Amino acid sequence: MAGMETPRPESADAAAAPGGAGALRCLSSMATRQVLADLAARYRAERGDAVELLSLGGVEAARRVAAGEAFDVVVLAADALAALAGAGHLQPGSLRAVAVSDVVAAVPADMPAPPFATQAQCIDALRAAPAIGYSTGPSGTALLALWQRAGLLEALRPRLVQAPPGVPVGELLVQGRVAIGFQQRSELVHHDGVQRLEMPPGHEIVTVFSAGVAARSPFPARAAAFVAFLQSPAAAQALLTHGMAPPARPAAEPEGHRHP
Repeated sequence: MAGMETPRPESADAAAAPGGAGALRCLSSMATRQVLADLAARYRAERGDAVELLSLGGVEAARRVAAGEAFDVVVLAADALAALAGAGHLQPGSLRAVAVSDVVAAVPADMPAPPFATQAQCIDALRAAPAIGYSTGPSGTALLALWQRAGLLEALRPRLVQAPPGVPVGELLVQGRVAIGFQQRSELVHHDGVQRLEMPPGHEIVTVFSAGVAARSPFPARAAAFVAFLQSPAAAQALLTHGMAPPARPAAEPEGHRHP
């Protein structure tokens, strides 16, 4: 029921938390699930604090936070997280940009890749594809807006296949359900069944992901410490491994907001 706190699951990880407290609950969209899983394991090893990760489609994740479900840390696209913060679902002042991710195209690994280096070639590939895969969340929304601006959306619409929440577009490609697909690089970088195509100049789509402390977190100090860890050098290296990048830090950022 909306507004009812979800019981924190019993977990062997609880013993690893400081003072015997339960594991932190971190909610994220699918685009950041692999890097966050790596960083949660590293955080437990280095800091002795356990983080339990739940990754969902971004729209569903935001819905669950807005419905009042209790989490400690939320990692979503910056605009979605800002909306949740504005509605009072996150601790004031806790939001931090933690990752930058771009969208790439992909085709099945066993099929020849179409020319894709220019906007004209990208459009030709879209017009030739019998089915085109795209995802839910910010990358899918941005793609539809891009194709609308290019005057392509109505012609492409009958051939668009949206992956169900939580299902990578790469799965649609390997199953033969689409001939070309688009998703965050981080969702495709470890998928052996596809070959990735860089978006041509003028068609780039970049998403900034932020992390924040949930308003209903019973462990706000621990949650803030994990958010700070997501801005650390260790996190930056993990982001690169998973096809993402650390966000640029503003030159005038106060020293209190820098996290070694």
